[in-house]
Amino acid sequence: MQHLSQITVTCFVGSYIVALLLEITRGMFRLPGRMAGVIGFTAAGLYTHVAYLTMSARQQMDGRGMGLLASWYDWTLLLALGVAICYGILLLRRPDSTLGYFLLPLVLSLIGLAGVLRNSPPFSRDEATGFWLNVHAGSMLLVTVAVLLGFVAGVVYLVHSYRLKHKRLSSAGMRLPSLEWLQTVNRVCLLTSTCLMAVGLFAGIAMHLNRSGESVWTNRGIALSCVLFIWLVIATLFEAFYKPARRGRKIAYLTLASFGFLVLAMAGLFTSNHGATSEPPTDKARVTEQATLLGVKAKQGGAV
Repeated sequence: MQHLSQITVTCFVGSYIVALLLEITRGMFRLPGRMAGVIGFTAAGLYTHVAYLTMSARQQMDGRGMGLLASWYDWTLLLALGVAICYGILLLRRPDSTLGYFLLPLVLSLIGLAGVLRNSPPFSRDEATGFWLNVHAGSMLLVTVAVLLGFVAGVVYLVHSYRLKHKRLSSAGMRLPSLEWLQTVNRVCLLTSTCLMAVGLFAGIAMHLNRSGESVWTNRGIALSCVLFIWLVIATLFEAFYKPARRGRKIAYLTLASFGFLVLAMAGLFTSNHGATSEPPTDKARVTEQATLLGVKAKQGGAV
């Protein structure tokens, strides 16, 4: 933790700048290990970026009434982190493309904007809780839509593949989209649901930290949501780096399995107190409340 506390904005800004310079020199001259350098400095920038925000959140938790990650400065840095993560993913998937020309300047511009907004007053914890609640609810709603669309596309893909295999194209008078189009829809739904799930989980954690000061990992709904997210990450990585998964029925099976995990997560949410407006007080809250009551009684006794 002492090491992380020494990380400043300069650390990840410098890493992103070096990665951008390496990207720009691609067409100028050959440099052995250039791609490894781009990936390495991008990874270093992401690591220090996340560490800086984490330490900033820890410091904010000690503030009286201050919202956690609840200022324009924090939100702009989070937006820059999101763009940087997208660049890192695209860099791994398409290392020959030069998307860093466009994405890294955007990341650096957002960090610069965050510097301008650094002295903006933070929002209160109640306002922060409301903001992160809206982000969490909206993200999880879109995740559900993406997984359901992927499920339908997977079912249609399997039906269409079966009809082609058994030469039943005229059966039931159905005219279905091509397998290539359905395969693309499956891939887009899988990637979209994974990204939105990450946003929803992060927003949910920030919401709980603002509301109660501690994360509710023991909640069954949250635990099953984490299981769904882990599966989506595994399925996305499998589809991205295992080429046979991009063809045939494998991508359809992945989206069908994602639907199964979604049903499991939704069942956990509906059978728990997740999302309740008034959550049961934690042990820490009970102790604080009892201490307050005892203090009030002692003052009343002294007055008598």
